[in-house]
Amino acid sequence: MPLQIQKSSWSTTELEDLRELARSFLQKELVPHQERWAAEKKLDREVWTKAGEVGLLALSIPEEYGGGGGTFAHEAVLYEEQARAGDSAWGVTVHNGIVAHYLLAYGLEERKREWLPKLASGEFVGAIAMTEPGTGSDLQNIKTRAVREGDHYVINGAKTFITNGYHADLVVVACKTDPEAGAQGVSLIVVETDTPGFRRGRVLDKVGMKGQDTAELFFDDVRVPASNLLGDAEGQGFIQLMLQLPQERLIIAVTAVAGMEAAINLTIDYTKDRQAFGRPIFSFQNTKFTLAEAATEAAVARAYLDQCIERHLKGELDVQGAAMAKLWTTERVNKVVDQCLQLFGGYGYMTEYPIARAWADMRISRIFGGTSEIMKEIISRTL
Repeated sequence: MPLQIQKSSWSTTELEDLRELARSFLQKELVPHQERWAAEKKLDREVWTKAGEVGLLALSIPEEYGGGGGTFAHEAVLYEEQARAGDSAWGVTVHNGIVAHYLLAYGLEERKREWLPKLASGEFVGAIAMTEPGTGSDLQNIKTRAVREGDHYVINGAKTFITNGYHADLVVVACKTDPEAGAQGVSLIVVETDTPGFRRGRVLDKVGMKGQDTAELFFDDVRVPASNLLGDAEGQGFIQLMLQLPQERLIIAVTAVAGMEAAINLTIDYTKDRQAFGRPIFSFQNTKFTLAEAATEAAVARAYLDQCIERHLKGELDVQGAAMAKLWTTERVNKVVDQCLQLFGGYGYMTEYPIARAWADMRISRIFGGTSEIMKEIISRTL
C-alpha cells in the first residue's frame, strides 16, 4: 500500500482534472527522456511549446494576457506532479511561478501584452538572473550595471546559475542603476536574448538536476528600451524581489514535500519487493521504523505546506511564513531522501535508480531561493 496522502484542503474537482492532465503530459513528454537530457545537460526546446499547446504554461496569469486565469493552486498541482514524476529538467517553476509574475506585477501594460502571451504559448522561455559569480545571497552588492542613455539602458555584467539559461528568450535581470545606493540602487530590467551583446556561457555541470539547462549569461553593452524597466522608477528592484520571493520559496516547499512523498513511496515498494536473509527488507524493524518516521515527517510537512498555500491564496502569506515553509520542508526532504536511499543499499547509489537522482536533485533545495541559513536569519528578525 502506498503512502496515504491526505487530500489538500485547497483542492477542487477542477484542480484534480488539471492534475490528471499534468500527470499524463509529464509521463509522455518528460519521463522517457530523463537520462538523455541529463547527458546533454538540457531538455528539448519543444517541451515548452508542447506544454503551451496543452495549457500548462502561465497557469496563474489572467486570460487577458493569454494565461490560464488560475491561481497559485493550479501552479502547485503542476509542480507536485512534476516532483512525483521524478523530473527536474523542466524549469517550469521559474517560467510560470516567478518570471511571469514579475512581468504581471511590475511590467508596463504594453510590455505585458507583448511578453506574457509568448510565455503562455511557449514561444518564449523565461529566466531570472540574480546570482553573479561573486555574489550569491547578497543581492544588494551585485555588480551588473545598467546605465540610462536616452530612451535605453545599456547593461554590462555577468550572471551564473541561471535556470533556463540555455533556452531563455526573455531574462529578468537584476542590475545596479545606482551603484552608490546599496539596495535602493537595484533595478529589474527585462532583456530579450536576441539583443546584440547578450551571450550565453557554459551550461553548468551540476551534482543534481542534470537535465536542467542552468547556464552562465553575459551582458556586453546590451542596449534595451527604457520601457523594459520593471516598475515605474529605478531603484525598486530590491523591494520587488522581496515581495516576490515568498511565492518562490513556497514553490520550493511544494516540490520538496511532493518529492518527499514520492521518495517514500519508491522506498516502500522497493523494500517490500527486495529480499534479504530470506525475507522482505520491509519486514525488518529498522526499515519499518525508518519509514514510519519518514511518513510522519511528510505528513507534518504536508499539513504546514497546505496551510501556507491557503494563506497565499488569500494574500496572507508573509515573508516569515514562507521562510519557515522553505526551511522546514527542504531540511526534512534531504533527511528523508537520504534515509530512503540507505534502505536501497548499493542500488541506491546507482544513478539509474530514481532514488539516487532524487537524492542529488533535492540537495540544492537548501541553497537556492535563499539558503537555509538565510531563512533562519529572516525568521529570527520577527522573534
